Amino acid sequence: MPAFPRDELEEMIRRFVAQNDECGETGDWSKLAQFYTEDAVYSWNNGPNWEFVARGRKQILEWVMGTEMAGLDDWHYPYVRTLVDDQKGEVIGIWRQLSPERDEHGVPIEIAGTGGSWFRYAGGFQWCWQRDFFDHMNAGAVFMALAKQQKLQPEMVERMKKGSNQPGWVRRADFDWYATLANRED
Repeated sequence: MPAFPRDELEEMIRRFVAQNDECGETGDWSKLAQFYTEDAVYSWNNGPNWEFVARGRKQILEWVMGTEMAGLDDWHYPYVRTLVDDQKGEVIGIWRQLSPERDEHGVPIEIAGTGGSWFRYAGGFQWCWQRDFFDHMNAGAVFMALAKQQKLQPEMVERMKKGSNQPGWVRRADFDWYATLANRED
């Protein structure tokens, strides 16, 4: 794995987080796709039996910023902390998941637990690998509660009905995310 200048990694984070914040304001998540290499791998766990995997910028654009963000246009995912390993070219970013809906006290409804992303930097202000982590059970509970109150966008309700029939969902037994990280070590 190559080492990268810390100031370059910090500039990458600054650019990425600024674009993330803008996407949260506009609801257009597609602009984040420019931050991934053509062959990047982006994944996360979807419970005990499923993983989500997008391979390549095109799938990241269509599935991560498209089908997986459908109905989450008004949600915000502000980063609250980043940790940088400039020797490995890796970054951990910790973020929150904030709904546009508010509780009885006027506070935005938030998915509890820690949300974050583990990135591998490729140089040229692009990521080549990303693994998200969040509390899947808490996310499901919030989405179910909002659905029951009819406070979810129709696209999200439809997405929830499809479950594992969404593009990019694969059985855990068929995807070893550790291997994708190891394959990215240069």
